[in-house]
Formats: sequence, C-alpha cells, structure tokens
Amino acid sequence: MNWFISMMSSTIGRKLIMALTGLFLILFLVVHLSGNLQLLKNDGGESFNTYAQFMGHNPLIKVVSIGNFFFILLHIVYALLLTLQNRKARPVGYLSETTKTSNWNSRNMGILGTIILIFLVVHLQNFWFKMKFGYVPLDDMGYKDIYMETKEAFSQWWLVALYVVSMVFLASHLAHGFQSAFQTLGLNHKKYTPAIQFIGKAFAIIVPLLFAIIPVMMFFNLSF
Repeated sequence: MNWFISMMSSTIGRKLIMALTGLFLILFLVVHLSGNLQLLKNDGGESFNTYAQFMGHNPLIKVVSIGNFFFILLHIVYALLLTLQNRKARPVGYLSETTKTSNWNSRNMGILGTIILIFLVVHLQNFWFKMKFGYVPLDDMGYKDIYMETKEAFSQWWLVALYVVSMVFLASHLAHGFQSAFQTLGLNHKKYTPAIQFIGKAFAIIVPLLFAIIPVMMFFNLSF
C-alpha cells in the first residue's frame, strides 16, 4: 500500500491521475453535450425535460454523477499540486528551452483551469443547484420544467456572453489537455500521434463550439 501512496504522490503519479481524470471528463463532456443539444429541438422542451428526468432519477446515472464530481475535484486538486510543484522547480524569471518552445495553452493550463472552475461554479449555481434544491414548476408530463428555467436564464445577454467566452477558454484548455493526457499514458507513436493531435484539435473546437451555440440560439429563439 505504501508503494501505491508513494507513486500517487510522485510527479508521475500526479500526472497519471490528471490524465485519467481528464479523459473521463472529456467523455463526460460528450455525454453532457448530447443531452444539452436537445434544448434546441422545436418541441417546447419535451425531449430535454424527459432527458433531465431520466438523468436525475436513474440509479446508475446518480452513481456516475457522484463519481463525476469526485473526478472534477481530484482533477482540480492535482492540477494545483502540479502547478505549485512546477513553480518551485522553476525560479521566477527563468526560461527553460521547453518553456520557450511550448505554446501558450501548455504554459497557462493553471490559468485556463481556474477560469473554467469559476464558470463551473456559476453553471452549477444557475442550473444544477436550482434543479436539486430550488423550486422548479412542472411541465405537462409532470416533470420538472428545466427547459423553461434554462430558456429564462439564457434570455439574459450577460449570461450568454459568459458562456460563450468560457467556451473559448475551455477550447484552449482542451487543445493541450487532450493530447497531453495520451502522452502521459505513454500512447506516443510516430504513426498514431498525428491522428491523436488531429482528433484533439477537432474535439477542442467542435465540442466547445456546440456548447456555445446552445445559449446563443436560445437567446435568439432559434431551434432545429
């Protein structure tokens, strides 16, 4: 057991946890996006409210949801530990060759992560917390009308702007994080790395873009 604790507290162990939790959260983004896109269906919110009802009451989803919060916290804690460790190892004003050649995203993952964390708190306060602990009227099916709550929230231009800007930061975070996770897991190969880089860049553009489109389209009352 001591060897496991030692490994997880080492730099390699911390990076491994960051990679695994990061990949889990990337998968979560895909699932979350597939559900949120139902907000754009022209059915008065029926599809989205049905989806929200299922996600809120299915026992397996509840367990996964708890795990998701745990992985988010774990990702944040280990990101802070690695950031502090890197600062101690690199004196202020010292620029290594790696620092000079690395891109902006890789050098500022801590800043990007902090901004995303702030956005996440706002997001949970506006939607998840209200859905779980606040009063939400019921729709015609007897489900909580999360669709109307979301529509009302995205009628505020400043909240829409916050979501769009936050998705830009998420895209920057993913652009480096996706490839970095595979690199940490040792999945580097001259044949496969270009494909991983391409998929990572595509994912970092498409997923945040679709997330950003949702509040914009709801603000202008557009649907599919």
